[in-house]
Amino acid sequence: MEINGEADLKSPLLHHPNDVVITVSPPNQILNKKTRTLVFKVLGITCSSCVASIEAALGRLDGVQSVMVSVLQGQAVVKYVPEVITAKMIKEAVEDTGFEVAEFPEQDIAMCRLRIKGMACTSCSESVERALLMADGVKKAVVGLALGEAKIHFDPNVTNTDRIIKAVEEDAGFGADLISSGNGLNKVHLKLGGITNPDDLTVIGSSLQSLEGVNHVEIDAQEHIATISYEPDIIGPRSLIQCIQEAGSGPSTYQATLYTPPRGGETERQQEIIIYRNQFLWSCLFSVPIFVFSMVLPMLPPYGNWLDYKVINMLDIGMLLRWILCTPVQFVIGKRFYAGSYHALRRKSANMDVLVALGTNAAYFYSIYIMIKALTSDSFEGQDFFETSSMLISFILLGKYLEVLAKGKTSNALSKLTELAPDTACLLTLDAEGNVISETEIHTQLIEKNDILKIVPGTKVPVDGLVIDGQSHVNESMITGEAMPVAKKPGDKVIGGTVNENGCIRIKATHVGSETALSQIVELVEAAQLAKAPVQKLADQISKFFVPTVVLAALLTWLGWFIPGQAGLYPRIWIPTAMDAFEFALQFGISVLVVACPCALGLATPTAVMVATGKGASLGVLIKGGNALENAHKVKTVVFDKTGTLTVGKPTVVSSVLFSEVSMEDFCNMTIAAEANSEHPIAKAVVEHAKMLLQKHRSENDHFTEVKDFEVHPGAGVSGKIGERAILVGNKRLMRLFNVPLGSEVDRYISENEHLARTCVLVAIEGTAAGAFAVTDPVKPEAARVIGYLHSMSISSVMVTGDNWATASAIAKQVGIQKVFAETDPLGKADKIKELQLQGTSVAMVGDGINDSPALVAADVGMAIGAGTDVAIEAADVVLMKSNLEDVVTALDLSRKTMSRIRINYVWALGYNVLGMPIAAGILFPFTGIRLPPWLAGACMAASSISVVCSSLLLQYYKKPLRANSA
Repeated sequence: MEINGEADLKSPLLHHPNDVVITVSPPNQILNKKTRTLVFKVLGITCSSCVASIEAALGRLDGVQSVMVSVLQGQAVVKYVPEVITAKMIKEAVEDTGFEVAEFPEQDIAMCRLRIKGMACTSCSESVERALLMADGVKKAVVGLALGEAKIHFDPNVTNTDRIIKAVEEDAGFGADLISSGNGLNKVHLKLGGITNPDDLTVIGSSLQSLEGVNHVEIDAQEHIATISYEPDIIGPRSLIQCIQEAGSGPSTYQATLYTPPRGGETERQQEIIIYRNQFLWSCLFSVPIFVFSMVLPMLPPYGNWLDYKVINMLDIGMLLRWILCTPVQFVIGKRFYAGSYHALRRKSANMDVLVALGTNAAYFYSIYIMIKALTSDSFEGQDFFETSSMLISFILLGKYLEVLAKGKTSNALSKLTELAPDTACLLTLDAEGNVISETEIHTQLIEKNDILKIVPGTKVPVDGLVIDGQSHVNESMITGEAMPVAKKPGDKVIGGTVNENGCIRIKATHVGSETALSQIVELVEAAQLAKAPVQKLADQISKFFVPTVVLAALLTWLGWFIPGQAGLYPRIWIPTAMDAFEFALQFGISVLVVACPCALGLATPTAVMVATGKGASLGVLIKGGNALENAHKVKTVVFDKTGTLTVGKPTVVSSVLFSEVSMEDFCNMTIAAEANSEHPIAKAVVEHAKMLLQKHRSENDHFTEVKDFEVHPGAGVSGKIGERAILVGNKRLMRLFNVPLGSEVDRYISENEHLARTCVLVAIEGTAAGAFAVTDPVKPEAARVIGYLHSMSISSVMVTGDNWATASAIAKQVGIQKVFAETDPLGKADKIKELQLQGTSVAMVGDGINDSPALVAADVGMAIGAGTDVAIEAADVVLMKSNLEDVVTALDLSRKTMSRIRINYVWALGYNVLGMPIAAGILFPFTGIRLPPWLAGACMAASSISVVCSSLLLQYYKKPLRANSA
């Protein structure tokens, strides 16, 4: 679309003579306040008087700046000031005029995502979650430990992102950065040029805010970067750039170019890795000499003799050097543990930092006490533990460094998905006759809805669209997991991020920005990685009392060794030379403190869920979080819908017949008019066949009579009136519902076709059976194999369908399903699910249409076939991108493997603590002489977290069971 001037920028895409645009003059006090644009459907608009009544009602409201109502689109666009009026009040004002409002967005709930820095264990994530939920205006908050992110839903009229970040930093004590804000709104970042003074930024901001479809404008005065969120149905990024260029007047000329901000997640992760690496290397710089001075040189006389030279009284050079080298490690490099402990204790909780700080401080300050005694006494002999403190911190930093390295790999699949979209696209400008005027290479982010794009062989499709010219094969494996290239012809849909293989095609952009399938998949996977699995509750419960229990255990360990040592209850030879019973007991106590690891418990579930959801997405199976994963592994019964699930979903009419005196032309015209509004695949097949019959009878009619009183009867068919005649199109149940008599001829036709696994669509005109269509829908080739494999997994299969018993039984027999529920309406499907659940079995439902959504919600796990409707996908827990039934097995098998991996992780984490703490406490020492020095206990603690993350990473090597089996 070419835009010629500022007037075009403010006008709707489609005009109608009855469309009205009204600008309401705002009072002075709201001129400079932030505005928001609200877009919603208004049902029942037929003429300009309807528009005038809506416009008058909204124009009277304070805070409404402009109103645009379109008769053609049945849509209203309202720009308002949220500080003065709410979206709900606007909706109520429209409804008070007698019109129904649809597709109304929840504008009063905003969403933002934050990156949280420094979380180490479940206790940390819970503290952040608590701080967020206590903040004013926050409705919902979810914090993901493994992802290091928080997703917050809040009331923008009460709070904002700055206050939310402040709550995290001040109340929880963690650093926080804003990743994104807005309810998945389309955003564009523009670098501004020609700016000479602050007034220029004000001019640009005002020009952008005045545009219809612009929700919010934010300008960074330092960097000269504008961030604009907009409605893609109304305006696009190229229009925004043109607006900025036209905002300049006289000597002021402004430029705007696309700006791509650095990917925060990857940048932050790399920074975190570098910080831990540098801290570890710095600590080694001090810890290695301490280790050499305390452990190595004293065992290599005469090389270590110089360390024993006395400086003052009994204070020798070795102790002095160890103190000098240890102090920077304890208080400079190790200050993060003090900060973490302070914030944890301030919020009345405890985490790993508390344990490390306690352990290292006990070793350090006891060593200071020994050093002071040596300094002031000419006969005192004692053993310092400076090496324990410094080496402990070094090993923990090494562990954290390896852990963040491994955690970065858990989100590899998501990173690969985000990189699928190409950077540039070829934009075509066409004349009125469809001839190409020009070709321009533009950035993908500048693509607008309805743009015509040229895709040459070997290049990626930039956005979702519709093929309007040319034929090709497109490799969709990166999105759907389907290995074979898919043929594309005019009218077919293409997905952004897929690769055009061998033909040149032109596409019309239908979904851009955050609306593309790729963006939706990334958003879904990110949400899934944030969602907690119920099994995570075990770690959450343990974390509440873990640290206090460990501190108590360490104290009891110290007393358990100190008191018997003083009382002489164990041999004095057990205590190393130059140590007394106090120091000997202190070593065991510190080891218990630092060996216990709450981090491994906290990472056991989220890291496995992250890897599994990412791996599933790369295989074309989108799992909506840990809850869906956990429920899926318990499934014992899978309920399949028939049409579009077990069958291909592209029914074809194989025969048609007339039962009355009505002409074939009249019969076809009425059928087409009645079925045109139905979304059911069978309805579409009937319409297509009826049109073909009209062509055969040399009667081509492009304008079919509109049906009145149209009504859908779920699971039965449709009814309505065409002219003065009532029409019914559907199955036997619909005919019985309206008391339409079916003669022997009709019954015979139905019976013959049903035994051939065909569905009969009956047409009744004025209460009399006029004719019928026999429809067949072939079974998917993999269906029988999938049912057989599910049986081998001890999972039973059930079919539930609105179709007749004979057809349903014939299909079930073909695929090997024993249990069938036929002639069931959508609510009946949900009831059947509940019946199965009452028998104590966990049920998964696999469906594709709107009529399956109640059953998908009712089931323990709802699986939507990817080619199905948006409603079904929204209601489901698992989305199968490929419409391939093999992915039902993949989803269930992946969930089982993931839950098994989580259990293994818990065995590692819990088993490690259960075994490690007694060994650290010295339970083996009386029998074997084996004890765990504190620095080695710290190394073990670090190793436990790394082992859990690496265990989760093994899920990246998961293979699809059926594909492997067939191969």
